[in-house]
Amino acid sequence: MTPYSRRKALCAIAAALGCAPWAAHAESIWPSKTITFVVPGAAGGSTDIPARFLAIKLSERLGQPIIVDNKPGAGGSLGSGIVARAQPDGYTVLVGNSGSNAINYTAYKKLSYKPTDFVALTDMISFANVLVVPVKSPLKTLPQLIDTARKEPGKLAFSSAGVGQTTHLMGELFKQRTGTDVVHVAYKGSAPGTMAVVSGETQFMFDNMTASLAHIKDGKLRPLAVTGSTREPELPDVPTMTELGMPDFNKVGWMGFFLPAKTPPEIVKKLTDNLIAVLQSPEVQKRYRELGGRPGGMPPEQFNKMVNDDQKSWGELITSQHLQLD
Repeated sequence: MTPYSRRKALCAIAAALGCAPWAAHAESIWPSKTITFVVPGAAGGSTDIPARFLAIKLSERLGQPIIVDNKPGAGGSLGSGIVARAQPDGYTVLVGNSGSNAINYTAYKKLSYKPTDFVALTDMISFANVLVVPVKSPLKTLPQLIDTARKEPGKLAFSSAGVGQTTHLMGELFKQRTGTDVVHVAYKGSAPGTMAVVSGETQFMFDNMTASLAHIKDGKLRPLAVTGSTREPELPDVPTMTELGMPDFNKVGWMGFFLPAKTPPEIVKKLTDNLIAVLQSPEVQKRYRELGGRPGGMPPEQFNKMVNDDQKSWGELITSQHLQLD
């Protein structure tokens, strides 16, 4: 080895040794700057509301600002793709959901991300979908809705929070199971989709509980049924779709936290532990129940299994019903 080559090799070794403590130091002092929660939905929507509340509480615990950046569009894939390509340093966090991180992998042939681009941390909140109509609608029961849709094909329209979201797929499943011709109108997020029903622009929606509950309590929306296997505590008098003879509607939606896959394990664990601690606090649990949801905070292994199971079950539904979305 020439003197020059020897010096070059020694410099490379020294640099490598010097980088390792620096990287470990960077991980140990996380967080040292602002964290961004990327919400792949519209401001004021079903993912946005609980995410903003949690951001405040987590910021207080970590001692660093947390901003919420809404990136709606393409069924949640726009925001999810941004996080998949983000620097894996723990400062860009995806507030994903059953649409963006389970349904989309089958619903879209072309995505800018794949399941292995993320590491799942914990769930934030889960919720049923509630079948709602405008309060001024003459439709007061699920059988009346089905009967009207059959008698007037193509006249009724349902809104959704976006193509491929549970609010969309529940409507498509309704079409298939009832043999009706109803029109799907996709909006950029839950908030505008919900307001379309409130205003009468659309005639019904399988809305997220977190988005519609306040409008139900204010007398602007009428609930006809809820999805899931049990009735919702906030709407105890509203029957489940299963009770009304439609057992395929026993699914619930969820929202949870993801980081880019190459994020250092130390940062993944630190963020996960702090998220779970905040989610288990009485204040957060109370607020999430008021929103009509079930508070999260499950261990990463359990959350990851739920994500994978939903990816499979929703994928089978999409494939069987030929619901390719691109």
